[in-house]
Amino acid sequence: MIKLEDKIQELKNLMNESGIEASDELSVLEEKIRSQSKSEKVWRQVELARHPDRPYSLDYINRIFDNFIELHGDRAYGDDPAIVGGLAFLNSRPVTIIANQKGRTLKENVLRNHGMANPEGYRKALRLAKDAEKFRRPVITLIDTSGAYPGLGAEERGIGEAIARNLMEFSQLLTPVICIIIGEGGSGGALGLGVGDKIYMLENAIYSVISPEGCASILLRDASKAKDAAAMLRITSKDLLAFKVINGIIPEPAGGAHIDPDATAKSIKDILVKDLDDICSRNPSVLVRYRNQKIRTIGHWNEAVGE
Repeated sequence: MIKLEDKIQELKNLMNESGIEASDELSVLEEKIRSQSKSEKVWRQVELARHPDRPYSLDYINRIFDNFIELHGDRAYGDDPAIVGGLAFLNSRPVTIIANQKGRTLKENVLRNHGMANPEGYRKALRLAKDAEKFRRPVITLIDTSGAYPGLGAEERGIGEAIARNLMEFSQLLTPVICIIIGEGGSGGALGLGVGDKIYMLENAIYSVISPEGCASILLRDASKAKDAAAMLRITSKDLLAFKVINGIIPEPAGGAHIDPDATAKSIKDILVKDLDDICSRNPSVLVRYRNQKIRTIGHWNEAVGE
C-alpha cells in the first residue's frame, strides 16, 4: 500500500513538471487506496477478535476472580453450556458473573455451540441476574459470541422472547451491571447480556448488528466482500467509543490478548475494581434511571442545518 502511495506521489510530481492535468483521476485512485487500507486494518481486528488462541470467558474468570462457583440451569427447560454463570469474589467483594463461553476443541465447541446460546442460556442468565439483585451483588457480564443460535429448536423455545425479556429486565435491574465485550459481540446474542451501567470493549474486540460476512451477502450481494462490509459496519472499539455506545476501551498487548492473557486480565480487573468501588455506592434506583437514559440516547443524531 505504501508503494502505491509512493507511485501516486511520483505521478503528481510528473504532472506538475509536464503540465498534464489528471487530478480528478488521481483523487479517485487515492480514495480507493484509502478505502482498501481501512478495510484491511478493520479486518485485521476482526481476525484478532476471532483468533483461536484468544482468551475466552473462563480464562479471564480464573485469572480475575476468586472461588468461582458455577451455577446451572434455567429452572424451566435445561442448562446451556454456551453461557456460564455463577458466584465469585473480586477482591473480597461478592459478585455474579454471566458470560458467553466458546470451546477450544471440536468436542467442546459442539458442547458449547461455539458460544451461540439457546433460549435457556438467556433464561439462566436472567435467573442469575435476578438472584444478584435480591442479594445486592453486582453483575459482571463477559460477552463473546457471534450471535444467538438461530436453530429450529431455539425458535420453538422462544429465542426472540428470551433476548427481549433480558433487555427489559437488565435495564431495570436494581443492582450494578458492568458489561465487557472480550471478543465478538454479535447482534441480539450479545445484547442479551449487554445492557449495563458501564459497557467496555477490549481493544481488538468487535461489536456489530450483523457479521461482516452476513452484511456482505445481504447488502453487497457478495460474501467475498466481507472486508469492505466490516469497514462499513464501524464495528471496532474506536468506532463504538466515538458513537458513545461504550464507555471505554481496555488495552490489549501488542498483537492481541492471546499474546499475554495475564496482562489483559489485569487490565480488565483494574477497570472492574475501580468502577465497582464507584457505582456500588450509588442508589440502585439512580443507577436504573441513568442506565435507561444512556440506552435511549444511543443512535440519536443532531444534524446541523445550513443557512
